[in-house]
Amino acid sequence: MSEHIRIGDVAPRVHYVADGVQVAFTYPFPVFAARDLEVRLNGGLSGSGFMVEGAGRSEGGSVRFAAPPASGTRVTLLRRIAIQRVTDFQPNGVLRAQVLNDDLDYQVAALQEMRDVVQGALRLDVAEPPSGVVLPPAAARANRLLGFDAVGNVTAYPRGGTVAAVYAGAVPRGVEDKLAEVLTARDFGARGDGVADDGPALQAAMSAAASAGRHLVIGEGTFRTTMPLSLGGAAAGMTMLGAISYAGPGGQAALTIGDGGAVRNAAKIYQGLRVLRATISDWLNEGDIGIVLRNLDASTVEVRQVEGFTIGVRTLGEERGFEDSELRLGRIVNNRIGLDVRTLTAAAWNTSVRYHGGHFAIASSLHTALDRYGVRFSAAPGAYIAHNRHVFFGPAFELQARNRPIAGIPFLSEVSSRAIIAYGVRMEACSPFVARHTSAAQDHVYEVAWASQGYEVGVEYAPTATRTGAVVRALHQAAAHREFSREVAAVPNLRAAAYRWTATQTGFDRLACLSTNVSGTPNALRDFAFPGLEDYQLTDRGVALPGGRGLGFVVDARRCKEFALALDADDPRLVVQCFDANLNVLGDATGQTVRASGMSLQWNPTARWWQGAADMADADLTRLQTIRLEPGVAYAIIGVARINRDYEVRAMRLLCDPSQSPPLLFGLPDLPHGARELKAELPNYDPPSIAGGATAQVNVTVPGARPGDFAQAAYSLATSGIVFLAQIGAQDTVTVTMWNRSGAAVDLNPGTVRVRVVKS
Repeated sequence: MSEHIRIGDVAPRVHYVADGVQVAFTYPFPVFAARDLEVRLNGGLSGSGFMVEGAGRSEGGSVRFAAPPASGTRVTLLRRIAIQRVTDFQPNGVLRAQVLNDDLDYQVAALQEMRDVVQGALRLDVAEPPSGVVLPPAAARANRLLGFDAVGNVTAYPRGGTVAAVYAGAVPRGVEDKLAEVLTARDFGARGDGVADDGPALQAAMSAAASAGRHLVIGEGTFRTTMPLSLGGAAAGMTMLGAISYAGPGGQAALTIGDGGAVRNAAKIYQGLRVLRATISDWLNEGDIGIVLRNLDASTVEVRQVEGFTIGVRTLGEERGFEDSELRLGRIVNNRIGLDVRTLTAAAWNTSVRYHGGHFAIASSLHTALDRYGVRFSAAPGAYIAHNRHVFFGPAFELQARNRPIAGIPFLSEVSSRAIIAYGVRMEACSPFVARHTSAAQDHVYEVAWASQGYEVGVEYAPTATRTGAVVRALHQAAAHREFSREVAAVPNLRAAAYRWTATQTGFDRLACLSTNVSGTPNALRDFAFPGLEDYQLTDRGVALPGGRGLGFVVDARRCKEFALALDADDPRLVVQCFDANLNVLGDATGQTVRASGMSLQWNPTARWWQGAADMADADLTRLQTIRLEPGVAYAIIGVARINRDYEVRAMRLLCDPSQSPPLLFGLPDLPHGARELKAELPNYDPPSIAGGATAQVNVTVPGARPGDFAQAAYSLATSGIVFLAQIGAQDTVTVTMWNRSGAAVDLNPGTVRVRVVKS
């Protein structure tokens, strides 16, 4: 060597995990020659296939492989020099500084290696005086257990020996039995250093727990695995104090818990589950799942963290159900779907589960062009789709979708879920929808405790949705509005509200009379909302509607889009007719459709309205209906009709969200339906001079007035003894008779003749 190297205080060992690409690995400590460096791959000594660079340099060098080690290979570089001295300083010779320095450097390097070895050895504390801690002879310790006697010396105990706890009544047991009392992953070789591949050891531990019906403990640390793991349902449960880092193949679940098929996994407990993906999924493969929980019944699960998968946690009913369990959720982070509530077969179910907490969050820069959801209710093709009675307590969603052209929605229902209730939902940077329904979900209640977009939070119904009926209780700045319902209109007694519109036609207060087959070429609302029609049969308490007749409320729906219809009737059929802002009738095009909460609505092209596919009957749970109108609907007739048979209706009420107050349309000049009282005026009328005891007459046009109606007349000025009488002598005409009861002529000043007609 031209000059001596310097031996710094650097440990003579370094570890790497190969990625399948890297070929050069540095070592930060000096070696005197290339032969002084040991290269180990997965613990085994390697003697070829690489070149050592930098020998003789104080700062170390690198090992360059001819081919990169396979991904996941543990690469260890350590200094191992021969402990020898083969040369001497010659008597009376020249003592050169370089030779002396090199010799001393060699000794320091050897001492560093010894310290590195001793640090990993079992040794006495420095505060304890040296003693005879010496292993017994080989013959004395063979097939025995090592322990310590009363003075702390190493002693060999028989394998069949017993130990007992210090507590009163403790039962003596074998040492091996005592050591195996708690089954841990480290008992099977798992290291938890985040570097070694602990997959085989973890799986061995899980298989042992399942075969022995034991509870498995995975201790502190990060347990890296390159293989998917599965804990059978026969295991009593599992507790995780550390985390599993999944570096295995994509498209598979990192951790599956519970048996599938028709096996029932009941009364289990799983605590502290924490599974992280080594690299975040691209969110395109729904097989990338953090934790799959199968067929759990009456079990308790605590999920501390699941991060980086397409689906974070999936609860799965296979050929049995997932039910009556309790899940405590922690950080569900950077997953496209945080929790997937799913069924696999037609014989499976997923119902009655309680979920506590859950922080569903996504990094703002992660997959910014892809939709994301907190909780999804789903089913495999052909699987059972009635996911019922799931309750969520205080979930928080930070989905980073606000003001972006993507969906970031807390709840997604793709099935016929019912009675899904979420309390105290927090929405941060989400879409302006707490839920999206794409199928027949109904009876959902979402209580939004806080939303960054305020009280304008709703439910989005996809074009494929066939039900409505979800309730959003937006407590954030809107609790007073949401907690009450507003009555738009009510006819509490249809029999009392009925009146004779003509000699043969009947009308009803506040209601439009409807027909399934309107003659002519009707196009506008006034052509469909009749003041009265024939064939209504009044009963003691209501009205019998024959086939082809209906009754409905006419509402202004330009702002309010959701209504609830309540009736006292004998199994009527819901109908909804839609009109645009110009009162022209609409069809069944996109943006003009109607949905109901408890049944499908079908388009009737003859009547040009939407009608229920089922009767509104208590027995079928279809009597209470909520109606949702599309944005293109400005006005609507909401009511009931019958196609093939008669039925009785006794009372009708229409309600809406109390934050809205939509007008009810009736009794207007262009929409005379729903009003039994008609009024008209004859302004600027100058009556003639009427002699004492004489009369004079004038006709006032009143559209809708028919002979037999009650009529009254009045004058806008003092009448000075003139009495105004009214009668209907011809259709649409009220004849006003002015009778001078006095004995002298009276000439009234010009004024207004007012006429009022009341249908009986």
